[in-house]
Amino acid sequence: MVEVLSGVILKRLFDFVVSLLCLLFLWPMIAITYLLVLIRMGRPVLFVQQRPGLNAKPFNIYKFRTMLLTTDDNNELLPDDKRMTALGSFLRKYSLDELPQLWSILKGDMSFVGPRPALFNQEDLIALRTSCGVHELVPGLTGWAQINGRDELPILEKVKLDAKYLQRQSFWFDVRILWLTFLKVIQRDGVSH
Repeated sequence: MVEVLSGVILKRLFDFVVSLLCLLFLWPMIAITYLLVLIRMGRPVLFVQQRPGLNAKPFNIYKFRTMLLTTDDNNELLPDDKRMTALGSFLRKYSLDELPQLWSILKGDMSFVGPRPALFNQEDLIALRTSCGVHELVPGLTGWAQINGRDELPILEKVKLDAKYLQRQSFWFDVRILWLTFLKVIQRDGVSH
């Protein structure tokens, strides 16, 4: 029990310190990205959406907006592929749209490593994660499932990988996942546009 508690404290301390340093170091890139989105797509600059967090408690996830808010004659949003901008595609390709999630990590709503936050309408994913105990993890910016398939994984495989992370989680495993994520982002491996 003490070992688990100290692991949780170490993980939270790591998340807090590293997210604060990233925000301080990356603020020029964040500011430039903010201005580019504002100029190219207008307001709102951030995409904000409620997602299930630790123990399915809702939290707001923040991303830079990558799509226009264009609607059809019935005032329904056009399909994603019709609204995606060149800037948005670039931001997604290099995961720059995820930079605002550093704030969520700093606040403790997210961690650097954990299962990616599901959408509330992904009831099957949420139910499977709950049955495996994965819902007891803080959602992550990246995770074991992310580096083993990212957007292409079927739900069952994603949950199996999330459950493996739950069993194997440690500081050094998190460091390994972060390093592998860095390599995947640089290689643009498994990114859907």
